[in-house]
Amino acid sequence: MLSTVSTSSLLSVKNLRVHFPVRTGVMMRQTGAVRAVDGVSLNIAPGETLGLVGESGCGKSTLGKAIVRLLKPTAGSIHFENSNITKSSQHSLRPLRRDFQMIFQDPAESLDPRMSVRSIIEEPFIIHNLGTRGERLKWVNDLLDRVGLPTSSAERYSFEFSGGQRQRIGIARALALKPKLIVCDEPVSALDVSVQSQILNLLVELQRDFGLSYLFIAHDLSVVKHVSDRVAVMYLGKIVELATAVAIYQDPRHVYTKALLSAIPSHDPKVKREKILLEGDVPSPIDPPAGSAFGHRINHPRYEETVGLDLSMKEIAFNHWVAADPCCVSVDDWKKLSGA
Repeated sequence: MLSTVSTSSLLSVKNLRVHFPVRTGVMMRQTGAVRAVDGVSLNIAPGETLGLVGESGCGKSTLGKAIVRLLKPTAGSIHFENSNITKSSQHSLRPLRRDFQMIFQDPAESLDPRMSVRSIIEEPFIIHNLGTRGERLKWVNDLLDRVGLPTSSAERYSFEFSGGQRQRIGIARALALKPKLIVCDEPVSALDVSVQSQILNLLVELQRDFGLSYLFIAHDLSVVKHVSDRVAVMYLGKIVELATAVAIYQDPRHVYTKALLSAIPSHDPKVKREKILLEGDVPSPIDPPAGSAFGHRINHPRYEETVGLDLSMKEIAFNHWVAADPCCVSVDDWKKLSGA
């Protein structure tokens, strides 16, 4: 297990795997599996934001949903505070769900258009038998005010609001039970650029005021730069680099991280940044390569060396972990990682 924080972890994930069966034929026998998450280990400290970035389809959202047990893990373990929730039943998870919540990517899909805003935000209180009707109405109004919406919004429906306003409703619902951890699954990717900064600033304010921890999932490294304490880079179901946000942006070690950073547009036209164009296609998670997945993608000359090699992450610098993969790090870094 990677240990990159000195304080005790709020969330600890060890070697987590989430595989989806592939069934074919008349009898629908399982002939394979989609390895959406394939051996992920990470931890999140109280009050910390861990950014999780990678291309679409790399398994980020699947990992987030597995952490809050919307999906059942295939293997590995998830510890939330002192509780092992890996195999907990939905019934036994109910009291724990007050402590971890999720903000979804598309508020238009995650908010029931048949329910009023009041009903949407009040529903967690009803499920957990909290408060009288009068108290719940006050709590709903307080939450709407906290996320920057007028209390008159309570009697309207989600489809009457803009995308940014709908996401504020989703945030209010996630805050209702005063959780300790919120998984933010690309919470601004479906919003206009002009609205994204407002939602990001709101999340930062809420974290400061309530001591929240975030797993902040995004495909855009420029989004997580300003909100994350640490950043994990995910590729084809695995974490390939994990370090502080400063280290990731100033001293990336994995070539995939460097490629993601090179794709960030510059606000200064005078600044010229070298673009790293990735060759090849992302390997299939149904039939991943035997060796380095990224090395296979770019047809790296050292790929054959990685077949059967332990490619797990090692600490290249203090609190900076990177996959020990000769196809993906510099020659000097490979010497350090391999002990050569």
